Amino acid sequence: MNLSLYTISAFIIVDTDGHRVLAKYYHPSGDTHSTSKKLTNLKDQRAFEKGLFQKTKKAGGDITLYDGYLAVYKHSLDLICYIIGDPSENELMLLSALNSFVDAANLLLRNQLEKRSVLENLDLILLCLDETIDDGVIVETDSTAIASRVSRPKADTTEIVINEQTLLSAYQTVREKMQQRLGQL
Repeated sequence: MNLSLYTISAFIIVDTDGHRVLAKYYHPSGDTHSTSKKLTNLKDQRAFEKGLFQKTKKAGGDITLYDGYLAVYKHSLDLICYIIGDPSENELMLLSALNSFVDAANLLLRNQLEKRSVLENLDLILLCLDETIDDGVIVETDSTAIASRVSRPKADTTEIVINEQTLLSAYQTVREKMQQRLGQL
């Protein structure tokens, strides 16, 4: 029985042609599972992604076993998001993490989780992923909490407008204060 917190081996986003949009593979230092060591180089990762895409390109499922890994996935317009884990992992927990990531990304991208918006806002998507998964450990499954931690701060609307009028009033205030000080002496 696997009693480790390291539940996720990879997070992958591919487009509808099977091309990688985003991929993050996790290899924790204390992990002794033989399956997680398999995807350490780019060639193996690309082959794995291509085969996984071929198996899951048609909508209709959300969990599958592929090449010794448990894969949960979700289709979104022109993207497919995957969370890859060990076959002995709890698939409901992996699916919950995936759903929370997708919901948070939808909140951040205003319901436009598509390839173009993901690439344009890659910084937000990576922060969202880091708030959901940290080095293979699921750290948050509340999509609103994830989105609130990641969202960009609102622009400061309290701009200081410096014009002739504000400079003149500042000069008059300083002059009045100086006159009061001199009058006290």
